[in-house]
Amino acid sequence: MTGVHPGHGDMLRFAPELLGQIAHWNLAGIATGAVALGLLFLFARARRLPGGLLVIGLGIAADQWLDLPRYGVNLVGSINLHLDAPTLPALSNKEWLRLGELGFAMVMILYSESYSSIRIFAMKHGDTTLPNRDLLALGVSNMVSGFFHGMPVGAGYSGTSANEAAGASTRLAGLTASLVVLVIVLAMLHSIALTPEPVLGAVVIHALSHTLNPAIFRPYFKWKRDRLVIIAAIIGVLLLGVLDGLLAAIVISLMMMLRRFSESTIAMLGRLGQGHDFLDMAVHPEARPVAGILIMRPDEPLFFANAERILSQARQAILATGPDTHSVILSLEESPDLDSSSLEALRDFFAFAAQAGKRLFLARLKHPVHEILKQLVPADSAAPSFSGLSVDDTVRLAQAGGEQNPAG
Repeated sequence: MTGVHPGHGDMLRFAPELLGQIAHWNLAGIATGAVALGLLFLFARARRLPGGLLVIGLGIAADQWLDLPRYGVNLVGSINLHLDAPTLPALSNKEWLRLGELGFAMVMILYSESYSSIRIFAMKHGDTTLPNRDLLALGVSNMVSGFFHGMPVGAGYSGTSANEAAGASTRLAGLTASLVVLVIVLAMLHSIALTPEPVLGAVVIHALSHTLNPAIFRPYFKWKRDRLVIIAAIIGVLLLGVLDGLLAAIVISLMMMLRRFSESTIAMLGRLGQGHDFLDMAVHPEARPVAGILIMRPDEPLFFANAERILSQARQAILATGPDTHSVILSLEESPDLDSSSLEALRDFFAFAAQAGKRLFLARLKHPVHEILKQLVPADSAAPSFSGLSVDDTVRLAQAGGEQNPAG
């Protein structure tokens, strides 16, 4: 709108550069954008009125009537359209490596922005989301676009907001938009070239104005969850730009997840009354231990950063038991799979339990964990018993002195 173009996207440099060129701001462009924005808000009161289309049409008419370029207002300009054959670029090894780095960053950006748009607008309209379907659509779209040397494809927030503001509610909106774009490309590029840039800026601002509400962050602070990630994302985008800011927020989010998992502990379970439920006795004092059996459950999935910590706590718990404790049950219901570090830690733990003279039972095993343990555990009398049985069934097995699937 201002007619000046700062060279940086981060706020630390963008704002000073923009303000430093205030003497060169184009007042006619600002006025054009302001009028377009006012008309968009006015037309928005009539839900069935295509406000964006009308404003763009009025902008083109204003250019023809007032000769806006004479006042320094930039137009979109001519669009040179040509269809490239689907080919792979000829790049050096160094360029391919750099492309891989940028591609990974682009995937993170596209996923984070697209998932946010999909989830927010789906919840707003009561629709269900299918993450695998959405990821497949993003992947196929970007592959096709890449082969034709196109732009990255994603469910951008501004585009999604504009789509909703226009009244789109079904997949037909996307198909209709595709047909309209095809007609424009084939027959109306000359008219599109006459669109004033401030008018397009006003369309984007109007679309985003409906969703830029600080109140959306209130639940996260009320729940006391992900506050650091939210603050990091906001500050990162403002200071580093969209790409680097979102990447910084993603890195912080991953680090916080690893920290939470690595600080996980192991819970001591007890039976609730005479039922089949086993609960953490530290949280539910009414739960009681089973005589002769120590029952434990990691609070988080086992992986390389927490396996030694959790199993070290399990060793200490075993050492604290008396000779009347003959069996140990370890419930791995929180672990959908195990990495190599976790397997090595479990192998050492199995040996420790055998040396301590305790019979070891592994309960609530997911299928991948059960299969990998078949290869890890030797088929001998000291091998632990493991299965997908519930904790209650495993307790009965331990009390009966039996074994279920020893070493597989």
